[in-house]
Amino acid sequence: MLKIKKVINKLEEEILDIVLPKKCFGCQKEGTFLCPDCLKLIKLNSWQVCPICQKSLTEYGEVCRYCQLEKPPLDALTTAIDFQNPLIAKLVHSFKYKFIDELSIPLAQILIQTFQKNKLTLPDLIIPVPLHPLRLRWRGFNQANLLAKNLAENLLPGFPIKINIQILTRSKFTSTQANLKKSQDRQKNVQNAFQVDLSQINKIKNRRILLIDDICTTSNTLLECSRQLRKLKPKSIHALVISRQK
Repeated sequence: MLKIKKVINKLEEEILDIVLPKKCFGCQKEGTFLCPDCLKLIKLNSWQVCPICQKSLTEYGEVCRYCQLEKPPLDALTTAIDFQNPLIAKLVHSFKYKFIDELSIPLAQILIQTFQKNKLTLPDLIIPVPLHPLRLRWRGFNQANLLAKNLAENLLPGFPIKINIQILTRSKFTSTQANLKKSQDRQKNVQNAFQVDLSQINKIKNRRILLIDDICTTSNTLLECSRQLRKLKPKSIHALVISRQK
């Protein structure tokens, strides 16, 4: 069913390219959804905050020393751009809800630039935040997976980084986090929503993990994923997202 949907989506894209040519979301130039000139104009975040308290400024989004006392499962969260940027909001919305999977290419490039700007340590393994099978069937692709694949192939050109989409899975169908206003509801929404394959511990143990997602709200999804991944004893877990949506 998923393969058939991909074929149909591809045919729809080809027809739309003929009837409605691609236009840059920024300047309306035809031929691409985000031209190189508009990509250059996007300003990356000049600062990062602790992913737990979301108040303390930290070098690259690592957990501040006060929150480290709580021993959170996530070591750091680096965000690329302020979601208040209207172009980014439009790109992400079209990527997720208008199913324009090609937008994964420029959005992944933004993640790569953010990785380089913050001088992050290269990961041993990249893991995308998984979708529930029902949502995957509806959307046709996992946006985090597309970003992760592009990142894995282009972060270190010629030396692809390993990516794994089997270790971490989503076993609980949840509501969209952005639709929930209360922090307690968001936390409860993703509680026990993920699980790990304990038989694959040798693929993670003592390794640096880079967790990829498109948008982060209160960090609850990333924290819940990290809690599960900690069962496999990684050396560190660092999350990288396009933006944080309040």
